[in-house]
Order: sequence, then structure tokens, then C-alpha cells
Amino acid sequence: MELQTQRLVIVPCTDEVFSVYATKGFKIGSHINNYLKKLKEDPSLLGWGVWLVINKEDNTIIGDIGFKGKPDSENIVEVGYGIVPAAQNKGFATEAVNEIIKWAFSTGTVKKIVAECLIDNISSIKVLKKLNMMRIGIKDNMYIWQLTK
Repeated sequence: MELQTQRLVIVPCTDEVFSVYATKGFKIGSHINNYLKKLKEDPSLLGWGVWLVINKEDNTIIGDIGFKGKPDSENIVEVGYGIVPAAQNKGFATEAVNEIIKWAFSTGTVKKIVAECLIDNISSIKVLKKLNMMRIGIKDNMYIWQLTK
């Protein structure tokens, strides 16, 4: 499984995929290690966890995006993302998240996608607005966003 945009390749993270790119300097976060452990226990999580964002220009990981689990009983998933500082403010987050949102809706199991960001995270607010997500509330210093199919 692989998604492509003009500038990016976006692939679900597995041990095999990560090992190909790990030597290129991307620092693995604990969320990736946790996801890879869960994926070994439940292979059906593939696609509903971490995806690696790879810049086609130099074939390096510039971030990770993904969902915080499979769709729930109401067919809702939560999306999250992070781009390395050197690649920020270039539209990569918007491009990548837009692509996995399209993928999630295309599965036929997702009716709504939600996201959270700190109320002072201007960059994330811009990304979520560009994705046409609607801000629906505030909880614990976080804006809550949603996009319905």
C-alpha cells in the first residue's frame, strides 16, 4: 500500500519500511515504536496507525502522519501529523494529510475524521483550515476539528 502526491510518497510504517529509511537520519519517536509493537500483535492495524512521509526529491523521511487507531463504532478516526523542522512551512503537512484523508474516506468505513491541536499552534491551525476541517470546540487548551465525508 502506498500513496503518492506530486512531491511525496506516503507509506504505512512497518518494521521493513522503517528499516529502509532509518539509516537516512529520521529520528524515531516513541509513538512509532508503540505502533510497530501493536502492529505485530494486530496486522489489521496497517493503515490505521503511522504512515511515513517521504520526500521524492531526496528519498528521505520528512515526517510521519496517521491515525490513532481503526475507525471507532461511529466510524470516526483521529488524524495526527508531524513534519521535521527543515521541511515545515512548505505545504508538506497539508499535502500528506489530505492524501491519507482521501484514502480513509475511500475505504468506505470512515464517515468522520477528527483532529486536535494546541490553541497556539498557528501552523497546525493553518493546515487544518486548508483541509477544510471545521473547528468544533476547545478542550484542555486544544482546538477540536472535524471533517465529515
